[in-house]
Amino acid sequence: MSHDEFQKHDAKILTPSFLVLLVLTLIGFALIGVRFVKGIGAVSNMSDGYPWGIWITYDVATGTAIACGGYAMAILIYIRNRMHYHPMIRSAILTSMFGYGLAGFSVMVDVGRPWNAYNFFIPSKWQANSAMFEVALCVMAYTTVLLLEFLPAVLTTLEKTEWQTLQHMMDRLHHYTGIKRPERMEERLESVKDLGAWLKPRLDKVLIFIIVLGITLPTMHQSSLGSLLLIASTKLHPLWHTGFLPLLFLINCMFIGYSIAILESIISCYAFKRPFETKELSGMARIIPWLTVIWLSVVVGDLAWRGQIGAALSFDFYSGFFLLEFCLVAGGSLLMFSGKKRESIRWLFVSAALIVLGGALYRFNVYLIGFNPGKGWHYFPALAEIMITVGIVAFEILGYQVIVKILPVLPKLHTRQQLDDAHGVAEKA
Repeated sequence: MSHDEFQKHDAKILTPSFLVLLVLTLIGFALIGVRFVKGIGAVSNMSDGYPWGIWITYDVATGTAIACGGYAMAILIYIRNRMHYHPMIRSAILTSMFGYGLAGFSVMVDVGRPWNAYNFFIPSKWQANSAMFEVALCVMAYTTVLLLEFLPAVLTTLEKTEWQTLQHMMDRLHHYTGIKRPERMEERLESVKDLGAWLKPRLDKVLIFIIVLGITLPTMHQSSLGSLLLIASTKLHPLWHTGFLPLLFLINCMFIGYSIAILESIISCYAFKRPFETKELSGMARIIPWLTVIWLSVVVGDLAWRGQIGAALSFDFYSGFFLLEFCLVAGGSLLMFSGKKRESIRWLFVSAALIVLGGALYRFNVYLIGFNPGKGWHYFPALAEIMITVGIVAFEILGYQVIVKILPVLPKLHTRQQLDDAHGVAEKA
């Protein structure tokens, strides 16, 4: 792996968007504090009929699919050997790392008796026949793998930095507060720098095995997220309850992963005034519609086999959501089949957004909208529930903004043309 393919984004951290995201994050985490002090009923409308709500539906079932950009890019780069996409991998891994880490955190917010969570680390307490256990185990393991995959970015910074920024911050802290710089700080920082130089080449040697785990684990737990609903045959609407749920969830996470990688690249290039990676995104967009065609074919074929085509076209509440998810995915795919639209950043953004929305709605339909525990049970998320989810998402975006400005994450602008294009984007903004 070449660490010269990446660079940090030189820009101020304290921006208006940073402050807005920080406020939303603080509100969300304050409500999480209320949840742990007063109980889940103080912030949630969940019940015995609806034991999971928007936290599990979005943060886990849907959020992990949106965080599959790293998984999808790893398949493209290391399995299909498309190494010209490699400069985009670190940004995708960072997005995945936040998505999966915060999904695990959301489970801790949601789960009852969180003080007993340590039992998960005791093998004698494990239920190996549980799909939920497999999901939890793989999500935790994959989050660790993502951290290891992203570690070279940290080690490269430790190896190359002269610590001038940190020393400057310590000097300013001493000037305004009187707090003295720690004794022998330079020697300690040099020790850390030497540690980075020692560890980085050793990590590079085993990184391929970490990447293999990074491809295997999502394949397991994404299919298991579909398996979780197989048992709910009397509660999940027939439009979505099928034995193909594990396969549909796996394919779904792959086309969402590629689409979110396109969106992340376009949004970050626009926000950071960088030239758009049109050639790479156009190539990636060739893959997505074939995945969606497979997914849509399985959906339609399964409905026909089970005699549910009439239910899909009944235009009632459930049919409406089913048709919306279907049309969003199909519409985005049709746009990507067009060669001219694949060359347009605007149409790439629109088509990828449609596919992400449709794929995400499918998971919402399976986990929440199409789920009916019986008469007398109703659920709509409380404002506090929504704000906790908003706070978690805001923290993810905030963390991404900060890390790309302090670590080499974004693809490096190598050529003079790229640098001129970046300057042109900055001039127009």
